[in-house]
Formats: sequence, C-alpha cells, structure tokens
Amino acid sequence: MSLLSPTLEAFWAIVQKGTVQEASYILGITQTGVTQRIRSLEKQLQTTLFLRSKKGMKLTAEGESLLQHVKLSLENEGMALSKIQKSAFEHNIELGITGPSSILRSRVIPNLFSVHKFFPKILFRFDLSDKQNSQENLKNGQFDLALLEPQFVTKEMDSKILKPERYKLYVPMDWKKKSLFEILKHKNIIDFNSSDTMTFNYLEKYKLKNKINNERHFANNTDAILSLIENGFGYSVLSEEFARTSLKNKRIHDISPKQFFDFKLTLAWYYRTEMPAYFKKIIESIQ
Repeated sequence: MSLLSPTLEAFWAIVQKGTVQEASYILGITQTGVTQRIRSLEKQLQTTLFLRSKKGMKLTAEGESLLQHVKLSLENEGMALSKIQKSAFEHNIELGITGPSSILRSRVIPNLFSVHKFFPKILFRFDLSDKQNSQENLKNGQFDLALLEPQFVTKEMDSKILKPERYKLYVPMDWKKKSLFEILKHKNIIDFNSSDTMTFNYLEKYKLKNKINNERHFANNTDAILSLIENGFGYSVLSEEFARTSLKNKRIHDISPKQFFDFKLTLAWYYRTEMPAYFKKIIESIQ
C-alpha cells in the first residue's frame, strides 16, 4: 500500500527501475499510462523531471530535488502505516456490535474473549437488543457489526451466514410430569411483546397452534422471560444455547427434546476495501 499520489508513484517507479517499461510492470499499467502520469506531474510542477538516454531515464536537477521529497514522504509514510496498522495494539479503538440478546450473550461475547486478549485496546460496545432495529443501527453508523435476519441484509452490506439459533420449548421444572397438550391448553405463553412470533413459529411448525390457550405474558427482556418460566408463569421458546445453564441446573424443563425451530441469522457489516486485522479476527471468531 502507498499513500503517494498516482503521479508520484509513477515517478518513484521510474527512479527505481530506470525505464518506463519496467515501471509499467510494477505499477500494473501501460507504458502510455506511466508516460501520461509523468507528463501530468511535469505540467503541474512546470519543469522537466527526466531526460531520456541510451541507459534509460536520467533525472534532471529538478528531478533530483523531487526525489528527496519523495524519499522523505516514503519515510513518513512508512511510519504512518506502521502506526495505523499497530493502532489496535497501541491505541483504544471503539467497536460496536448490535443484535439479539440471546446470541450475543451465549455465543458472540464468549467467542470474543480470545480476540480481546489479542487486541486488548479494543473497547467493545454491545447492544443487546431484541427489537428489530439492528439494521437501522448499522445503517446510521451507530454500530460496526450487526446480527440480522437474512432478509434485512442489503446489497451494500457484506455478510456472513451464522450457525442458526436452535429454539426449543421450555416449561417450569414443576411441570415436568404434565403432558404437552395439557400445558398448551391450560397454561399461558410468555413472549417478548405482542408482535413476537417466535413461539408461534415453533407451534406452527409442529401443527400445535390450534391447540393453545392464546393468553400471553409479555416481558421485553430475555432474562425476564427465562425468570418467568422458572417461576411458573408460563412457557416459551428460548435458544438452546441461552437456556443451557438453567436446564443443567434443573430450573426449567425441555418438554419436547426432539422438536426445535431454527432461527437464521447473519453477521453484517459495511464493505471495507482493506479490512483491519482486528476486524477480520472478530468476524472469524463469530460463528
């Protein structure tokens, strides 16, 4: 990578290689293109920079003066690039990630522990939000990465398909001996809000929706939903990863172990021509 202008890149290439032909090879452009850049630079500076000879391109006195400027620029450029590339190691960098609370807590944040050890200067800002506004937060620049449902990923975004969250139906441990149909008929659902369809999606998949009591409790926080299940308010679907600890501690019960609903998600970000090492590492770590 070079921070020199295209015309100065052509000038430096000719100095290094001695001919327009060789300069065109390292620049990846035609000889005509190299010549045009030099003419443009000479016109801008109002001077001649090279004299053609049998041995190649020879610098004029003015060309020698410009060469000293380019060498100094390259030296400063090297220091600047080194500083930029080391920024994630030496300077604080704030990076925001937004998405559903369950996957951020159970998968994303734990997977970033190793990234933080490697890049300790990154200041993570996590937005654990179960509202469907993560794409807007990404679009308006509030966050650098967002976990989105595939239909919300737009053409200008880059994305990575993640392992789906597996949602299962959980009930209080006290209901372990009750039948599924008894629970559906007489107990209440616990959902995020009135527009939350996750539990309904599960019930529809197994043709159970017409067997339920439609009364619902609402709690706009996944932890609160889990707490309400544990304390006998009703039943709900939770991601298998998020529910694992409560299930292991026998605070909730998986009423239908072989049934599940997969919730598809992608990790999305806006295209970057050159991806910093820390950004690439974060994307690789989130599966």
